[in-house]
Amino acid sequence: MARIVQKYGGTSVADVERIRCVAARVKKCHDAGNDVVVVVSARSGVTNELIGKARYLNPAPNDREMDMLLAVGEQETIALTAMAIHAMGTPAVSRTGAQAGILTDPAHTRARIVSINADNIEAALRDRNVVIVAGFQGVNAEGQITTLGRGGSDLSAIAVASAVKADLCQIFTDVDGVYTADPRVVPDARKIPEVSYDEMLELASMGSKVMQARAVEFAKKFGVVFEVRSSFNENPGTIVKEEIASMEDVVVRGVAVDKNQVKVTVSNISDQPGTASRVFQALAEAEVNVDMIVQNVGRGGRANLTFTVPRDEAGRAKKAVETALATIGGGSVDVTNEVAKLSVVGVGMRTHSGVASTLFTSLAEKNVNIQLISTSEIKISVAIDLDRADEAVRAVHEAFGLGSGEGDRP
Repeated sequence: MARIVQKYGGTSVADVERIRCVAARVKKCHDAGNDVVVVVSARSGVTNELIGKARYLNPAPNDREMDMLLAVGEQETIALTAMAIHAMGTPAVSRTGAQAGILTDPAHTRARIVSINADNIEAALRDRNVVIVAGFQGVNAEGQITTLGRGGSDLSAIAVASAVKADLCQIFTDVDGVYTADPRVVPDARKIPEVSYDEMLELASMGSKVMQARAVEFAKKFGVVFEVRSSFNENPGTIVKEEIASMEDVVVRGVAVDKNQVKVTVSNISDQPGTASRVFQALAEAEVNVDMIVQNVGRGGRANLTFTVPRDEAGRAKKAVETALATIGGGSVDVTNEVAKLSVVGVGMRTHSGVASTLFTSLAEKNVNIQLISTSEIKISVAIDLDRADEAVRAVHEAFGLGSGEGDRP
């Protein structure tokens, strides 16, 4: 007998028929003698519908009330899933994030998990119940409902798996696993059998929509090995785990593109020590996540600063920079939406040369202009025009030989 945590995303529980299919899969796992904890998302489209209603009534809704509203989506799913499992003759109990013992910090709409008291889950498992936990949500020390941000159900599943010492954590979604690129953009993209935490974290952070980056961070920190696989078939997925030596044999693991980026250009600022510090301090205080950064060589005592931020943080970023400019001797700020971030990722980049050359050459051959560049040990990212993003991904994917039946090359 094993202890298994299964997470089902919004598309997997999109309607009552799909919920019934999930219930059948869960029952099969339970009937095999396993302890089963299920973490579910809101049904596909429900969260966006709730956000739309909120913003129709109030363009800037209160964060606490948004958490109260958005938590409803997952609570609907846990109840329906429990009912479907009951109808198949298997005992099951649903639990909200709070009832499952998920304690978070106070930050509404973007809370972080502080701890999980799994006593409630353990008691239900001892009685041979399937335990169905609402993903994406928890409760803070004051008893207020909080949510974990977009993709937060992934984080809930990984954290619950750690708390109950699960033997296996399965992330069920609408794709077969992690691919070398988005198969909808690159038809010959291939599934990766296994990937390291670091590679998965970079792919998730750089635009891959398979997993929430914070969930991967948590898995790496607590050593939770997990599998990303489809809820619509029985095919094996992609195992995400600690890096092993053979992983370095593959130079580039995959290509990701993030179209949810904007470029912020701060022009004509004072070229002296402390100027950039004050700009980025203001951004930090506004809780804006800054990514790629370039500052040009100052001339005539003035300089320009360019960086990227997530699209939904553009308004906060512009306001924060304007506040900072008022204290550092002027300047101007401009936000450009027509930008995408393309990244190549692979732990083998640490020990192989030629990756940058291949990347830049493949883009140059397609006449794709590079606006910004950033690097780490295992990835290179470039900012390019948004309307060239898909074409660029296909060109880079081909240049690195990542397609089906091709060998990897630098």
